[in-house]
Amino acid sequence: MNWLLDLTPDEWNAVRLSIKVATVAMLASLPPGILIALLLARGRFWGKTLLNGLVHLPLILPPVVTGYLLLLTFGRRGPAGAFLAEYFGIVFSFRWTGAALACGVMGFPLMVRAIRLSIEAVDRKIEAAAGTLGANPLWVFATITLPLILPGLIAGAILSFAKAMGEFGATITFVSNIPNETQTLPSAIYTFTQVPGGDAGALRLTLISVVISMVALVASEVLARRVGRRMDIE
Repeated sequence: MNWLLDLTPDEWNAVRLSIKVATVAMLASLPPGILIALLLARGRFWGKTLLNGLVHLPLILPPVVTGYLLLLTFGRRGPAGAFLAEYFGIVFSFRWTGAALACGVMGFPLMVRAIRLSIEAVDRKIEAAAGTLGANPLWVFATITLPLILPGLIAGAILSFAKAMGEFGATITFVSNIPNETQTLPSAIYTFTQVPGGDAGALRLTLISVVISMVALVASEVLARRVGRRMDIE
């Protein structure tokens, strides 16, 4: 069984990079995820159905299509990519930051849906009561709504993280499969399956992927339950 833990430096780099990319993708998605979820749950405006469709489009489109659209938009010659590279020095294509962007886009619908459902479950009378006491809407959201939706927020964040850990199609299309730069766990597993004698390495990384994803999901469930019990007590 020691061979399961006997990872090569490149395999360790793939594990570390995957965790790094998934964490950055999750954290960067949280602010816009909360905002979009709030708009979809509470907003009444023209184009709401269109916005909902755009948010969930990555779940329907083939991941390769999403990656190609990201390449067209954020590549060095794309409108957003050229602007960011020239004026801010930010490059996404064929960089680990691009992998984080692709993973964030793919996990965004799962995050938004979980947060939206939590917002829709909040009793509006509680918020209204705080408003009658003179609290402004931003303060009501920060002190009343946000704590109430915390279990959904945690669940959405962990789902986004787990999705990012397993993302392959959009990532490899947008940033390729470059060792020590963009080669995440799924890309490394794919590489091992394409070379003779790579079965052991593929199996090691597969088991690590399963363990990391299961730990994340179990942690999400435990945290959500603890937060829910604490809120019930209060």
